[in-house]
Amino acid sequence: MTNKEEMHRKFAKECFNGVWDLLDKKERRKDEDAQMIRMAHASRYHWGEIGTPLEFARGDWQISRVYAVLGFGVMAHKYAQTCLNLCEKNDLGDFDLAFAYEALARASAVSGDIDKGRAYVDLAKSAGKEMSKKEDRDYFFSELESVSELL
Repeated sequence: MTNKEEMHRKFAKECFNGVWDLLDKKERRKDEDAQMIRMAHASRYHWGEIGTPLEFARGDWQISRVYAVLGFGVMAHKYAQTCLNLCEKNDLGDFDLAFAYEALARASAVSGDIDKGRAYVDLAKSAGKEMSKKEDRDYFFSELESVSELL
């Protein structure tokens, strides 16, 4: 791996993890919300330079999550759909496919499209049941429950 590739990987991971730190905060300031958006996009940019479709899908999923948490339904939906498209095009099933549907459900809920959100929850549940690891399934369904509370 070249020095440039190592730097892209380092920054991609740091930004991705930094977004989670901000998402997990009980109370964020407005400047932290803006920072979270910038960091999610920065992580996805760096993965786009050196990653695989798996990292691209996860990066788009994280961007969608950030926008959903901040109440930007249209943008959340855009990145959730891109995540799903990457999953379908690259045969990324299991964990990633289930979370792509979760992202679409969350984006729909934030946008006020309750019927579409519920339909995506159903697709997410079906995909989640197919997860091979119990630990992943348990985590997924706990996250999906937070979407159901929005619908």
